[in-house]
Amino acid sequence: MKHVRLFGLFGLLGLLGVLTAACTTNAHVEASHTAETARFARVSRADFNRLAVELAAPIFWTEDKNRNGALDPNELAVYWGLVPGTSLPQYTDGRGFSSTFENAYENIVKRSSGHEPTATNGANLTFDAIDTIRAELAQGRITLVSTDLSKASSEEKRFVVFIKHAAWLIEKLYAKQKGVSEFATQLSKSSAAESRALFFRNQGPDCVAPRTENNPYCSAIPNLPKAVRSGLYPKDMLANPNFCDALNKLEKEITDPFTVVIGSAAAPKAVGYHEFYRNDMTEIAVVLRQAANALGTKEPALKAYLLADAQAFTDNQWWPADEAWAKMDATNSKYYLRIAPDEVYAEPCSTKALFHVSFGLINQSSRQWQTMLDPLKGEMEKAMREMAGPPYQVRSVTFKLPDFIDVALNAGDSRPPFGAAIGQSLPNFGPVANEGRGRTIAMTNFYTDPDSISALRDSSNSLFCKATMAKYTSDPEPQLMSTVLHEATHNLGPAHQYKVRGKIDREIFGGPLASTLEELKAQTGALFFTHWLAANRKITKGDAEKAFVRDLVWMFGHISRGMFDQNKHPRNYSQLAAIQLGWLMDHKAVAWHPAEISANGKDQGCFEIELAEFPAATQSLMRIVSQIKSQGDKVRAEKLISDYVDVTGDRKAIHNIITERVLRSPKASFVYSVKLD
Repeated sequence: MKHVRLFGLFGLLGLLGVLTAACTTNAHVEASHTAETARFARVSRADFNRLAVELAAPIFWTEDKNRNGALDPNELAVYWGLVPGTSLPQYTDGRGFSSTFENAYENIVKRSSGHEPTATNGANLTFDAIDTIRAELAQGRITLVSTDLSKASSEEKRFVVFIKHAAWLIEKLYAKQKGVSEFATQLSKSSAAESRALFFRNQGPDCVAPRTENNPYCSAIPNLPKAVRSGLYPKDMLANPNFCDALNKLEKEITDPFTVVIGSAAAPKAVGYHEFYRNDMTEIAVVLRQAANALGTKEPALKAYLLADAQAFTDNQWWPADEAWAKMDATNSKYYLRIAPDEVYAEPCSTKALFHVSFGLINQSSRQWQTMLDPLKGEMEKAMREMAGPPYQVRSVTFKLPDFIDVALNAGDSRPPFGAAIGQSLPNFGPVANEGRGRTIAMTNFYTDPDSISALRDSSNSLFCKATMAKYTSDPEPQLMSTVLHEATHNLGPAHQYKVRGKIDREIFGGPLASTLEELKAQTGALFFTHWLAANRKITKGDAEKAFVRDLVWMFGHISRGMFDQNKHPRNYSQLAAIQLGWLMDHKAVAWHPAEISANGKDQGCFEIELAEFPAATQSLMRIVSQIKSQGDKVRAEKLISDYVDVTGDRKAIHNIITERVLRSPKASFVYSVKLD
């Protein structure tokens, strides 16, 4: 017993020693952890994300999940495109940081403390020029769209890898369409980091943010003069400030949306995309076929589209690919994919279709809206016919109501410097479009992050009077309804391919004005059909009022961008927003109270919505716009522009107030991260 007790005593002493050592070790680990936390708490999240952009580092602090004020490994994301080939494992394994990240973090800390390089990184930029570029970058807020596909099948993961590669090839092709690919070769790792960041975000060398777009010294390329840039027209044609008007008078082959104009202004010639961009399009076609093969037997509808699309990139015949694409929906594919030349808004004459990629997952919640609206399409078309009047006649409408998409990756024309399309109706050309068999899409995962929600509420608080702000909601549903109705209206009434006296809209109005009118019709349809649904008791009056408030916020955002870009090209959404706001004010549906303090308790002057006047005001605007398109009435169209876009005096002052208050918060600049491992 004594021996046992003695052994027990020594055992107890040994145990105490182990426990003491363990406590010492734990204390050391805790101290080490505390030191590590402090090491990565030297820069706030907002400054980290802002300065990472200036340093052209494709890293993003997603959120402070544990509220410890420090960046932890599981809070870091790496986004696509800025530095090709970069991936998250180069920076972290999710548990600890690599030396690559530690170096990047130290550079961010140095920049946050005001440290500047002794030279200009080999870019021949003065410090004033770099400061101007930083002012451009600061007007955007990197906003991450993250998609986790780590649980997808191996076939689907291989498919996604090919789609990401195709997206990069589309970016290069889009740069050629924009006429900026030659400048991309002038950028290298020795260029100023700010220049590389600007070129990636803006997809070209020019500054485009409201406060810097007209600054002649703001460019990613030193001493590059401002100019109308496009790779779709001869240079001597671009030199003519009225060349779009001249283009519109040429034979239809020249204005074909899937061609490049070569030769000269005196002797122009149209060449198909597949010929002019032969090498690029052949390479994309190969990758699309590889993506289709990677799927194996999975996703047959998606695979059929990929193969048809690859053929279109080979022969420039887009209609068969459109047919295959239109057959995809929420019932036969979990993915959404569009790789094609579609929209025309971002080119000088709004005539040539620009290449883009939109890839994501179909959100099945769209079924609810489809079930409600599908039986009403015919009645909605009749309502539009009543608004449009003769010569427009009711059509049998067969378009698909919106699928909801959680976007995973946008590239090319789908990746603007600020914001993103939250709805789209495609295609714009050909039999699928003309016969109402296209697809309508609502993107549901944009502006849902905490930073965007907070920024939008702040700007709304500064512009609305207290009573109107009380009806504001951060719930995305009202804005989603507006998007659904906007895209549905594109397919109702006189649209792009509707003809008056044998001419389609861009031949009557010119490309830029035609685009503005079509978007004005669609967004006014969102207002009009919101009331229409409430009157038919499909939604409540309260739902309609919340949507009207959010639609007004949407108008403020676009007005703040200005009516024209740096090349005096119309900003279609800005102009339609100005027309809507001016019309609503003239018809007493929106009032400006210059002496009243806004809902934030700080700013003098605010907007009040007179909800009782909204239905009549929106209906009268819907009637005017529909009649303009139905009758091809260019004179009335131009009067809307002169009355509400080309404004002076009090109207201009109100636009300036909106701009100042909205621009207090940087605009969302979306980047994309797709996790496969």
